[in-house]
Amino acid sequence: MPELLRQLKASAGGLASAEALRRLQDGGPNELPRHAVSPWRLLLGHLWGPIAWMIELAALLSALVRDWSDLGLILLLLAANAGVGFWEEFKAGNEIAALEAQLAREARVLRDGLWRLVPARELVPGDVIRLRIGDIVPADARLLDGGPVEVDQSPLTGESLPVERERGGAVLSGSILRRGEADALVHATGPATSFARTARLAEAEPPPSHFQQAVLKIGDYLILVALLLITLILVVALFRGHGMVETLRFALVLCVASIPVAMPTVLSVTLAVGAERLARRRAVVTRLAAIEELAGIDILCSDKTGTLTQNRLSLGSPFCVPPATPEQLLRCAALASRAEDGDPIDAAVLEAPEAGSALAGMRIEGFSPFDPVSKRTEATAVDAAGRRLRVSKGAPQVILALADEATAVHPAVNQAVEAFACRGFRSLAVAAAEDDGPWRVLGVLPLFDPPRQDSRTTLEELGQLGITTKLITGDQVAIAREMAHQLGLGSTILPAEDLETAPGTPQASPLFDPGERIEGSDGFAQVFPEHKYRIVELLQRRGHLVGMTGDGVNDAPALKRADAGIAVSGASDAARSAADIVLLSPGLGVVVAAIRESRRIFQRMHHYAVYRIAETIRVLVFMTVSILVFDFYPLSALMIVLLALLNDGAILSIAYDRTRWSPRPVRWQMPVVLGVATMLGLAGVVATFGLLYLAEVGFNQARPFIQTLLYLKLSVAGHLTVFAARTVGPFWSVRPALPLLLAVVGTQLVATLLAVYGILMAPIGWGWALLVWGYSLLWFLVEDRVKLLAYDLFGRRPTLLRRLVPHRRLRPG
Repeated sequence: MPELLRQLKASAGGLASAEALRRLQDGGPNELPRHAVSPWRLLLGHLWGPIAWMIELAALLSALVRDWSDLGLILLLLAANAGVGFWEEFKAGNEIAALEAQLAREARVLRDGLWRLVPARELVPGDVIRLRIGDIVPADARLLDGGPVEVDQSPLTGESLPVERERGGAVLSGSILRRGEADALVHATGPATSFARTARLAEAEPPPSHFQQAVLKIGDYLILVALLLITLILVVALFRGHGMVETLRFALVLCVASIPVAMPTVLSVTLAVGAERLARRRAVVTRLAAIEELAGIDILCSDKTGTLTQNRLSLGSPFCVPPATPEQLLRCAALASRAEDGDPIDAAVLEAPEAGSALAGMRIEGFSPFDPVSKRTEATAVDAAGRRLRVSKGAPQVILALADEATAVHPAVNQAVEAFACRGFRSLAVAAAEDDGPWRVLGVLPLFDPPRQDSRTTLEELGQLGITTKLITGDQVAIAREMAHQLGLGSTILPAEDLETAPGTPQASPLFDPGERIEGSDGFAQVFPEHKYRIVELLQRRGHLVGMTGDGVNDAPALKRADAGIAVSGASDAARSAADIVLLSPGLGVVVAAIRESRRIFQRMHHYAVYRIAETIRVLVFMTVSILVFDFYPLSALMIVLLALLNDGAILSIAYDRTRWSPRPVRWQMPVVLGVATMLGLAGVVATFGLLYLAEVGFNQARPFIQTLLYLKLSVAGHLTVFAARTVGPFWSVRPALPLLLAVVGTQLVATLLAVYGILMAPIGWGWALLVWGYSLLWFLVEDRVKLLAYDLFGRRPTLLRRLVPHRRLRPG
């Protein structure tokens, strides 16, 4: 403390107002820093990326050929895509405001020798402040006079019990004074406080979601294919002497056909429908992409207090000093407790079944509440016969000092206290005296925060889903180890200091890998917010998808960093704001249902991606080869627009499709997705050329007639591809949902009527329409076998997708 006073150029008498003002101007206010991002910068960021580039290229081509109506529609599409993404990002990022709500608004400070009430933002290092019961500590400080005090650090550390601090002890910004009163010297304010470090971690931008990465990779792939084919067409058109305007117009058509326009919409709708279903299960999704992340998590880091436990103290089996009985011990402990004080220890004692009978017929004449100095409570009770009984409960060493018989019972009591401490229990000793007689120690009560009734079962179910749970708590190692034992977790619990890599320590060795130690542990104790954040970050670096559950301000940074941050029931505003999913029901039971539902949602997204890529390749490759080889435009621009409207409109119903949840975590396997989709697309190209050959060579039909025929074939076969793409096994392995079936039948009925009666195209009649349907159905069976072959070919590695089909045995890699 003397060294700290010297460094701060301060004294126990506080600062002068002029000096405090100077320090405030130099160091800034005692508040969390803000880093505002321009809304325009956010908006422009959504005009950059693969799909945005494809739309912008289409806009450029439409301007070159002076097709103003197409240009207007394309720009509208670009604005819509950017606007949706901008709004989602703009309404996020309110974590700092929620954290600020946890801080003190005013503080009692000693200025010019007088105590004043000033705004907490005006505190500076060197100020002397006064802390009273219930106060939120406004800045990082060290105690001067007064004390000892009890401080609730759970907003920062998650510890289930308050900690005691004496003169010179540190009290952190955001913690709450539960007992005692003291003066303290402020040594850190604003960005330098522990609370600000938590805020900076919560403000840090999380890495891109795997959903975003998957969409970018799909966009990159389709861009590459489209650019290669368009370049090839332009080069050939120049050599053949085609008009530049006509060539650019068709390049525009190909460019529009290659854009997965509906992909962001379909995937977002699929996630939104899934979010609605999760909401019915009492899990509110605040970031849609988190549903896909939840499907792939293989490690769940779970906060202990309030998540796995009930967040209230409970009594264990007591130790009694003969001849005292457990009933007598609990009776005297209940008499030495008072419900109206709101003390958690008193509440635990009074909730015992024996408490009600203990208080019956007894009148309390005097009561001395607990304080950090005496470390015990005392009460005087009188029964109906007028007999007086003095009772006391408190710290074991204090209760032992009361009794004349302490020497005799001291070893047994100490042994019991040590045994309880090894199990992570807090000990409460009880003594009694009749009238003015000597005190006699009755025994020791163990106190602990019990697990929820469903916690162990939930963790077992998570294990069956392929998810490893790691316990995280601010409590001591012994408490964490005992809780892990009760929950059926392992016994490898790391204290927070083992996560550090300070220079000169063995952990700082180049061979030391903290991520490996974290990966191999079952839980972590004595952690602060930065430790939780680091645990999640290191696990992610080792290739894991990490879920994090929590309820306090101290959990907010890790909740935001995690792939799926889950705020449990009753969580603070800061935790809810940082989390991706907010649970409305107590415990983790709803997480199991949410993970199963998220894996069903992932299946729908995966199936749609395969379908969309396959269809894009089918249209692009078929049209390009037709132009290059046959010098024939097989589809008009209008037909391509109709294909996009009917097929992409109906495919929205895949959000309601019937799927099976995987028993293991699932992730995007892009080589598998792109490989399977490409083989399906190329199989469709072969089928379409077969029909073209049949109509032109076999039946010598006119080109306008053939265009309508090919349009109907691409429309019908495209939607049949949905039923091949929606399963990893044979198409009949999972029955499609009725909404998807009705949507496909309805849109194809429209496409068939357009082709039969020649609406916006040449008519082909019912005979040829039925031929196209039969031809497409036969090739659908072939495509389904191609799909199975593709999964065998691209799924040789033991990918997670192969586990989705336990009934099919794929060839081992």
